[in-house]
Amino acid sequence: MSAMNNLPANWTVKPLGEACKTIKGKKPKNTGPAAVERSVPYINIKAFETGQAEEFAAPGNYPSCERDDVLIVWDGARAGLTGRAVPGYIGSTLAKVYSEEADNRYLFYFLQSQYGRINSRTKGVGIPHVDPTIFNNIPFPIAPLDQQKRIVAEIEKQFSRLDEAVANLKRVKANLKRYKAAVLKAAVEGRLVETEAELARREGRSYETGAQLLQRILETRRSQWQGKGKYKEPAAPDTTDLPELPEGWVWATLEQLTTQIADVDHKMPKAFEGGIPYVSTKDFSGDNDIDFAGAKRISPIDYDALCKKIRPEFGDILLSRYGTVGEVRTVKTDIPFQASYSVAILKPINSFETADFVATVLRSDVIQSQIKRDVRATAQPDLGLAHIRQFVVPLPSLVEQKQIIAEGERHLTLIDVAEAQVNANLLRANHLRQAILERGFAGKLLNGLLGPHCR
Repeated sequence: MSAMNNLPANWTVKPLGEACKTIKGKKPKNTGPAAVERSVPYINIKAFETGQAEEFAAPGNYPSCERDDVLIVWDGARAGLTGRAVPGYIGSTLAKVYSEEADNRYLFYFLQSQYGRINSRTKGVGIPHVDPTIFNNIPFPIAPLDQQKRIVAEIEKQFSRLDEAVANLKRVKANLKRYKAAVLKAAVEGRLVETEAELARREGRSYETGAQLLQRILETRRSQWQGKGKYKEPAAPDTTDLPELPEGWVWATLEQLTTQIADVDHKMPKAFEGGIPYVSTKDFSGDNDIDFAGAKRISPIDYDALCKKIRPEFGDILLSRYGTVGEVRTVKTDIPFQASYSVAILKPINSFETADFVATVLRSDVIQSQIKRDVRATAQPDLGLAHIRQFVVPLPSLVEQKQIIAEGERHLTLIDVAEAQVNANLLRANHLRQAILERGFAGKLLNGLLGPHCR
């Protein structure tokens, strides 16, 4: 408790276990949707976060809470998270904390300030739990009751200002997301740059149209065929209900633009320390990054076995097809790795520089709307390879593709810079929130505004 030696003279410090009492929740026998026999709200984490219970219990002798009681998550990954109760029975993973020496709101904000300490030092194998020894020995600075109320009022005043700033930042972030979608939409609709048809007409020259490019791609695809059996020409897209494209553009299927669209065998290989990265959707980070460092590792033997069907290579496109469906990554490395069966591997025809444009189309609403249409909405959303092969893609000339990519990257770079600044300010807001709490329970918040380092 030496860290609290500089508290005001009329404050006291006690271990939480001495100053507070804790009542653990219990799961009632009969719980479910509201019914005549189930009339008492069952307060779980979601209920105290939203203020609305979705689960109810039959009346019985169970630990209960009242409005604004202090609840803390006792069991689970969010152990230590504090919330304000609504009336009902306390959830089995929660506990009610109360003190005769502290105002409920004062206690609530103090426990909020201790979340990092509690959550990072849990106990238990499998499911983490609040460690009672850690919890009970946390020094609790107790101000006189009138000061507690003033501290709470000041915390809430400063939090209100901070919440307004955070809300504005989130609005900016949402606008940037819409701007990014608008850039992608303009790119795939021929509105981001002047079309090659318009340029060629003004300059009095000819140009290769998207249709002519597609014909060359199909001829190359046929000549490079190395599959089993007789070569089968990919079917042309059904353009019946498709919108009209800009002059010089043509519709194509993903199958027409690739040599292969496949995934690996669905048998999960065992983890192998120091082995080869085995990338799944969870390893997709940022907007176009892959976290190889955090990926599972598999043995060289399993890697070789999986590569007999397909392996990702530089220039390939990865499309998530299980769970979080529709995430796109382009492979920008020659380092050997394998993609799990949750990811489809698309191999654009190497002699044509279409991969970046196809990846742009995959991220746009042109493909994302097709994904939403075709995904199987089960417990684990699933996008079939047959659907992916038939997705339709607008195809301009190669020259126009390069111009679109260059202009799109210019816009997206500006968006990325702005997003990074917004995220930095959101992180700063979290630090400010913690600083407000720290100063409040150090007896410094009522001495004036936060210091310059916290403004």
